[in-house]
Amino acid sequence: MKKIMKSYMNASLVYAILALIGGVYFREFTKFMGFTGKTMLKVVHPHYFMLGMMFFLMLLVLEKCFAFTTEKTKKAVIAYNTGLNLTVLMMLIRGTLQVLETPLNNAVNASGSQPGHDSSGSQKGSSQSEKPVIRTDKSNQ
Repeated sequence: MKKIMKSYMNASLVYAILALIGGVYFREFTKFMGFTGKTMLKVVHPHYFMLGMMFFLMLLVLEKCFAFTTEKTKKAVIAYNTGLNLTVLMMLIRGTLQVLETPLNNAVNASGSQPGHDSSGSQKGSSQSEKPVIRTDKSNQ
């Protein structure tokens, strides 16, 4: 087995273990604290499971079929890992603070909203889901 394929398999295994740990942490911490509300801890398990484990299993299959990995691909995978782990870290922090019912001021709340999503190179403050404003009033033109 090629070295890169082994690294994809190992990354998939690590993310599977992290997904299980995240799920257990959510269940046990909220049960211990008697918390029944909504929390970001609930989405840690699926993020690591789908975006971590499943993603690297797909890369493994694609590498086996097409042998596509280059130095540029390796850099993209490093950026992907960094973004995913930064996102989940902030989810853990925010979710834990939600369970502890710690109030957050607006600056802290905004800084932790989408940390890993900014690592993709997009400009801060831009959102792909924003719709353009269409003016229907022609009298002001």
